[in-house]
Amino acid sequence: MGAKRQKIFNGKIIQPDRVIDSGCIIISDCLISAVADRNIEVADAIEIDAGGGYIAPGFVDIHVHGGAGFDFMDGDENAFLKVAELHARYGTTSMLPTTLTSSRQELQRALDLYVAADQKNLNGSQFLGIHCEGPYIAMNQRGAQDPRYVRDPDPEEYTSILTNYSCIKRWSAAPELKGAIEFGRFLRSRNVLPAIAHTDAVYEEALHAFNNGYTLVTHLYSAMNGVTRRNAYRYAGVIEAAYLIDEMDVEIIADGVHLPPPLLKLVYKIKGADRIALITDAMRAAGMPPGKSILGPRRGGLEVIIEDNVAKLPDRSSFAGSVATADQLVRNMVHLAGVPVVEAVKMASLTPARIMGVEDRKGSLSEGKDADIVLLDKSLQVKKTFLRGKMVEI
Repeated sequence: MGAKRQKIFNGKIIQPDRVIDSGCIIISDCLISAVADRNIEVADAIEIDAGGGYIAPGFVDIHVHGGAGFDFMDGDENAFLKVAELHARYGTTSMLPTTLTSSRQELQRALDLYVAADQKNLNGSQFLGIHCEGPYIAMNQRGAQDPRYVRDPDPEEYTSILTNYSCIKRWSAAPELKGAIEFGRFLRSRNVLPAIAHTDAVYEEALHAFNNGYTLVTHLYSAMNGVTRRNAYRYAGVIEAAYLIDEMDVEIIADGVHLPPPLLKLVYKIKGADRIALITDAMRAAGMPPGKSILGPRRGGLEVIIEDNVAKLPDRSSFAGSVATADQLVRNMVHLAGVPVVEAVKMASLTPARIMGVEDRKGSLSEGKDADIVLLDKSLQVKKTFLRGKMVEI
């Protein structure tokens, strides 16, 4: 006997292109078995009243580092579980735990812990694989990445890592580095998504990278150049390349701080919901009160302060990471950027699912897909989260 069927009713179902008023969804054996535009009768089903709010697909965060006081680089299996549980409470039903620039040994340790934690992750956002951010990045665009470990792509290193860890699903790098184009091609040969990040590339280099597999820009505007001058000449940067290459996907930290409202509006106006993934890029302080925290691993990480809904360096000279949760991103796109709810939710669900190649089972509410569902009230606050039909304790 499978799990008892569930019926979610009396809600506005958010679909990729419309809202179904007074709809209902039936969940059977972890999957969506029916989506209806009326309250249908289901014998012996557990009934959940959406209270006239929204019934949305679970959010898919393809770039997240931590939360609840933990970071994926802590060297602790429990960190993976606690971060996943924290973000599930805020509507994230799937995620890509993200590593930082580190030594090869530290990276492999994080990958080993991911594999172990993935088997035990029963109450948190489902892991879709690992996102490696660095170490192959531009030194002067490293941001808060540890300069001791910044390096050019090393074929022996990445070939060995990718051979031993099939859990890696995307890898962010600076495409102008020596060997980075070959690295991108190798990633594609292993069905790993290469992304442009922490880079000094100009438009021509970004276009060359795109033509060799780099089809995603990591946290657009952060750690990259727009128009620059070299001697007397101006060059378009990665930001302009992201806009000019229609098929280039972008991810944005829509916390309202990393990108203020005018830039949120600009990215949406040019790229549209089908090419934008909302990411938290959250560090360990997500879901925690303001005050002191650590960016990166607990041992050897960078001391930061959390205030104004963002992490800052102690001297407040620079941001030092996001503390956003996925529901905040959706609200910000609606309230700060004036984006329709349907489009804002798409950027947090179906678009990132499509970018990662899991749109056949994630990212929208349709029959046969995983029952990853978020109930939102009329102000877009999370009321309930369902992970493959299992309700999460908020």
